[in-house]
Amino acid sequence: MAPPPPPPPPPPICFPFTKSKPKRRLSFSSTETPIPRSASDQKIIRHPSYSPTSTLTSQADSLTFHSDSEKYDELPSVLPVLHKDEKGKPKLMRSNTMTGTKKSTASSKWGYGWGIGRKDKAKEAEAEAEGEKSATASGSQVNLPLYQPVVRRDSRSTQASRSTQRTQDTHRTQDTHRTQDTQRTQDTQRTQDTQRTRASGNSKVSRQDTFRSTSSRSTAPKPRPPLTGGELLPQDSTSTLVGSAFERKINDVESIRVKPDTTERLEELRRLMAKDNLDYYVVPSEDAHGSEYVAASDKRREESVLTFDCLSFTGSAGQAVITRNSAYLFTDSRYWLQAHEEIDHNWTLVRCGAPGEPQDWIEWLEGRVNHSRIGVDARMISHEKATLINTKINPKDSKLIYPPQNLVDLIWVDKPPKSLEMVYIQSTEFAGRSAEYKLAKVREWILQQPPSVPSYSKQEPTPAQKHVATLVTSLPCIAYVLNLRGSDIPYNPLFHAYLFISLDSAILFVETQKLHEDVVRYLEENKIQQRNYTDLWPFLRRREWGEGKVLIAPQTSYAISLMLTHFRYTVAPSYIEHMMSIKNETEIDGLRRAYLRDGVSFVRFLAWLEAKLAEGYEITEYEAAFRLTEFRRKNKHFMGLAYENISASGPNAALPHYSPRKSTAAMISRDLPYLNDSGAQYYDGTCDTTRTVIFGRPTPEMCEAYTRVLQGHIAIDSAIFPEGTSGRQLDVLARKALWKDGLNYMHGTGHGFGAFLSVHEGPHSFASNVPLVPGHVITNEPGFYLEGQWGMRIESALLVKKVKTRGEFNGDIWLGFERFTCVPIQTRMVKESMLTKEEKQWLKDHNQRCYEKLAPFLKDDKRALKWLEREAKRGIGLAAPAAGIAIDWD
Repeated sequence: MAPPPPPPPPPPICFPFTKSKPKRRLSFSSTETPIPRSASDQKIIRHPSYSPTSTLTSQADSLTFHSDSEKYDELPSVLPVLHKDEKGKPKLMRSNTMTGTKKSTASSKWGYGWGIGRKDKAKEAEAEAEGEKSATASGSQVNLPLYQPVVRRDSRSTQASRSTQRTQDTHRTQDTHRTQDTQRTQDTQRTQDTQRTRASGNSKVSRQDTFRSTSSRSTAPKPRPPLTGGELLPQDSTSTLVGSAFERKINDVESIRVKPDTTERLEELRRLMAKDNLDYYVVPSEDAHGSEYVAASDKRREESVLTFDCLSFTGSAGQAVITRNSAYLFTDSRYWLQAHEEIDHNWTLVRCGAPGEPQDWIEWLEGRVNHSRIGVDARMISHEKATLINTKINPKDSKLIYPPQNLVDLIWVDKPPKSLEMVYIQSTEFAGRSAEYKLAKVREWILQQPPSVPSYSKQEPTPAQKHVATLVTSLPCIAYVLNLRGSDIPYNPLFHAYLFISLDSAILFVETQKLHEDVVRYLEENKIQQRNYTDLWPFLRRREWGEGKVLIAPQTSYAISLMLTHFRYTVAPSYIEHMMSIKNETEIDGLRRAYLRDGVSFVRFLAWLEAKLAEGYEITEYEAAFRLTEFRRKNKHFMGLAYENISASGPNAALPHYSPRKSTAAMISRDLPYLNDSGAQYYDGTCDTTRTVIFGRPTPEMCEAYTRVLQGHIAIDSAIFPEGTSGRQLDVLARKALWKDGLNYMHGTGHGFGAFLSVHEGPHSFASNVPLVPGHVITNEPGFYLEGQWGMRIESALLVKKVKTRGEFNGDIWLGFERFTCVPIQTRMVKESMLTKEEKQWLKDHNQRCYEKLAPFLKDDKRALKWLEREAKRGIGLAAPAAGIAIDWD
């Protein structure tokens, strides 16, 4: 069978334009015939730049791109030919792109393309000589950076281990340039060549190498190596996408997205409902473990509202309820606008929490059912919710029905198989506590639970009434207590499993194919038995643990409750979730390091983005998100993104959870706020950061709203409170400033997050009644969104810790926050007159602290360091002199 045709070339990253002319995509390269440079020429004219012709290898001799230190006072006497049109303007000519037809005489130096682009002509000659020598030995390959992550054989790629394609001699070059008629001075001329080399191939590493143990017993996939050629070399954020970074971008192929017609799919589902005589069928977004993020094989809610593989609603939270002649989608304020745009005419959007609307789908159902049968997969609904629903609908002669098979699965064509990605060990170097220690603490908790004896009974508890074990179904809890990680869930280092912990043993229900021999040995050393994932159900049915009751969390699947029957279980808050939420000193130190590295990447990104926009390039939301990911990818211990990038400009920023798509992303506006909410997973921590910036002149309305958001952010960050205070009690501090102007936001103010686990972690948050205690980590993210126009949010990560106060009333009981996040807050949209003296000082101290902590890591990146220093020293807002002309502090 003939190979498939190659994909079309990707669009250029930046779109050049000149003055008010229509923006066009331009491509040209150097020609071969030189012309003498006339002595009468008095201005520097834009000429085609040299372009590399060599392919890439995995070794990097240097990451320094010489475009930042070029000299323009030593122009050569001979320049490439410029073809001109009949009007005398430069004419763009396509160079020879036929592979192997003619050897290029262009320089093999990789760089950008303003002017000549050379620091020294001697370096050009040396580079050409080295290029010829390298070409003879290795097929014209030069040592440029190429990501080389470990590849697992016989398994699908995931965020933890991705295949890396190696370059071949056959390649495609693409030049993106700008032409300008105006004269540019020598000291501002910069090279901007964004030529790419596309290559294909395979890099194979054995599975044994992928899971090689270290002295710390970590079998995790190796992090992406830093882009170095041996020793650590200077890095510069002006680098272009090369190697596998470029391959990742052009290989990010997405299907054409249209609003589907789900009529046929809903009719199939209703036919199945009729067989069980169901009036309603509920499709939750969670999986059997109550996960917020689910694997592709568990996206049943999306499947119920899609057709021909085109998603209707893609939000991560929401429930679908199908009746005999209608269909409803329930989601909170984060997804109202997104859902309205994505669902088709068959669906009615219910805006949970809006005035006059129900708080959730359960309240909606309660007001409608009467003599009704409501179908739901018992595995996909928690014990807590199922019990609540039964309590509300039973008086209305209605009940829940649990079909033996999931109805969506029965109509799901080409359902993805369950993931079989390998499980790996999280070293105590990052976890801080061993699995043995954590299991011992869980067993202590089991012993402390009182027997399940009726209050009126005076007899000694029987063995059947005592608690002898706990069943853990939460994937983050299983990963935490066993110090294991996996790659089954997007953006989360988790794996599908169940964990049964008794007083003298533990059983992990997980597919055997996922366990490397090192992990098997690790389980044996910790006296943990292993059985297949589906063996849980016969285990529960046969009650193989003997006499005694099992403790389960309220979020446990209702199917498990039905299997155990109420005589065999007791519902209690998850102790492991409590343990997990209070970070130990090792985890706290790891989070500090992770946020520091992540802050460096964020600063590099903001400096890059501002520079590109200032130079006149048009950058899409998708391109900006992709670039930030590439900056993060270079960091030590990087394992993937923590969630889908939120990169939004203008009206899209008014969607709190908007995520750009490659084909439909908007251009970043210079005159509207740009919001970036993104994070990364590192071995030593999970990061979550949001910053909102503007590159032009903000309106007074923007400045006032942004200042109110900042005031709420500062109020939470600087709060001092006594022990026993919950996040819900502090939430008003974040909203008080906004409420003064009649403004508000409909999402939570902040949430807990994990140490290389989930980005959303409980039980504490600013919407929870759980008291905050030292060791809790929580985000602080107030915002404001003007529908259809713009949105803004500022998010930082905080650690709850003890603080000393002057009064010390009632003793050492006072708590405050330490800030992990180290990214400057832009002051351009801040209205200084609205801030108090303390708020101004807080803002100044924060940006100065960011400079002091990040500057040592940016010494080799002049642009980012200059940007960081400017943000630290910059005044607040826009200064207005007596003449009334507003100027930037810049």
